[in-house]
Amino acid sequence: MTESFRNDLILNANKINLELNDLMIEQLYKFYIMLVEKNKVMNLTAITEEHDVIVKHFIDSMCIYNMELEGNRINNSFLKDKFLIDVGTGAGFPGLVLKILFPDLNIVLSDSLKKRLNFIEDVIKELKLDKIELVHGRAEDLAHDPKFREKFDFSTSRAVANLSTLTEYDLPFVKLNGYFIAYKSGKIEEELNQAEKAIKILGGKVENQIHFVLTDDISERSIIFIRKIKNTGKNYPRKAGTPSKSPL
Repeated sequence: MTESFRNDLILNANKINLELNDLMIEQLYKFYIMLVEKNKVMNLTAITEEHDVIVKHFIDSMCIYNMELEGNRINNSFLKDKFLIDVGTGAGFPGLVLKILFPDLNIVLSDSLKKRLNFIEDVIKELKLDKIELVHGRAEDLAHDPKFREKFDFSTSRAVANLSTLTEYDLPFVKLNGYFIAYKSGKIEEELNQAEKAIKILGGKVENQIHFVLTDDISERSIIFIRKIKNTGKNYPRKAGTPSKSPL
């Protein structure tokens, strides 16, 4: 491991009051190396420079650490033995990073592209992670599978889709009183207002929204916590492609 990676990661983690242990640092470094190497032959990310990966992928994924939820702080103790699905995980953000940060959390990573999951499988083996499952398929289909529907304490998505669409992808996976945690860029007041109808239809309620700037002091982010207050209607999510083409 390079000193520059270790020092930069520790410095930025400390900025969010997070102290990573040696195993976490080593795992994140291996993940970084595998990501950059694979990206030479497969389009996984446009962000490859060491510092940018640390801040815009790793710290961004870990930013929910210590945020308040139901009067508790989000940490490994709070998440112990809980179940989380990361919908459209891509190259493993935030799901794979959350697994490294919260080793006692049960995680399912889903994605529609098998090649991305093959890469993540290699990372999981190299990092010797357990209590983590990979599922290939579109969210619109997987959410109707009884194995996954309303079975999770949390779902996450870190994506460019609008919040209405993301809510239709994610909320059907969440059990009653669980949470969809949406990772969004920038200020999202207008987008959140536009998503009110979809959130209500799908059985959700916005419990909290947190706006902040990443540790580069430039990149604006928002985290939205949407609680599942009633079961999602059986017609949702709609057939593949519809949520993105015609948001609720």
